[in-house]
Amino acid sequence: MKHRQLGILDVSALGLGCMGMSHAYGPSSDETAAIDTLHRAVDLGITLFDTAEVYGPYRNEILLGKALKPVRDKVVIATKFGFRIDPAKPSAEMITGTDSRPENVRAVAEASLKRLGIEVIDLYYQHRVDPDVPIEETVGAMAELVRAGKVKALGLSEAGSETIRKAHAVHPIAAMQSEYSLWTRDVEENGVLETCRTLGIGFVPFSPLGRGVLTGALKKLDGLADDDFRRSLPRFAAENFDANLALVALLEEMAAEKGVAPAQLALAWVLAQGDFIVPIPGASKVPHLEQNAAAAAIVLTPEEAARLGDLLSPVKVAGGRYPQRMASMANR
Repeated sequence: MKHRQLGILDVSALGLGCMGMSHAYGPSSDETAAIDTLHRAVDLGITLFDTAEVYGPYRNEILLGKALKPVRDKVVIATKFGFRIDPAKPSAEMITGTDSRPENVRAVAEASLKRLGIEVIDLYYQHRVDPDVPIEETVGAMAELVRAGKVKALGLSEAGSETIRKAHAVHPIAAMQSEYSLWTRDVEENGVLETCRTLGIGFVPFSPLGRGVLTGALKKLDGLADDDFRRSLPRFAAENFDANLALVALLEEMAAEKGVAPAQLALAWVLAQGDFIVPIPGASKVPHLEQNAAAAAIVLTPEEAARLGDLLSPVKVAGGRYPQRMASMANR
């Protein structure tokens, strides 16, 4: 697999988002199946693995630590801090706010290092910008971890352009993470993508497959578990979901023309938007992982990419990507 740069980090062009193995999308994956998937990812040349303290919470970091210990020297592990978490509450309610105070930056790093069983975190993200703590303070504390040898590179998630620039002035930001796909292009409209391009910051799209919709495999909402996080998202409300399936049908038609799977075409489009972009699609089963990994070899002509982008224009998508409370935490 080809590689791309996230600041000082050399990573595979496609990474693996690991959240769904332990969090948000219904019951957690069987541990043996999850570990098999993680090991297969390494075999396929995937080197970037993305987790966070809130996934589980905590269980996803422990899973990655166990699975990746034998191949630690071959992988780049990214994790995140920044939420206040109440583990006693149901998954949909356990995030009670943000916390990017310097003391929490340090405390979460120490806890993540222990759960992951590693000596250094390769990429340490602020999960959401904390409006109560100046970004300069937070990044200053993150930079101290770099100087202490506990973190290699720094990242932000769902930050706005001004915040990215302020953070980057304190310490180089290697990666900026946000949702980006054929049906979610906020970062094109709000300037975040161009800010990353200008500053030389890698961009890491999460949910590049539209939380599963752009695979073409999710046709009915009753296929989602009752506690599936997607049930809380406006795009997955019954009145919006059926309308959005019409867009997926267009993707399926073009994928058939090119002789690839819809998921592969969707990932190829994201990869074609710039060589500083490293998508992290999730996969908890080996066949899905293998299909996604093969997308890195698909080449789209500029005309194909433009046509696909027009066909699935976000202005045609019904419903926002987050409910109001979560939307208010993004692009700060």
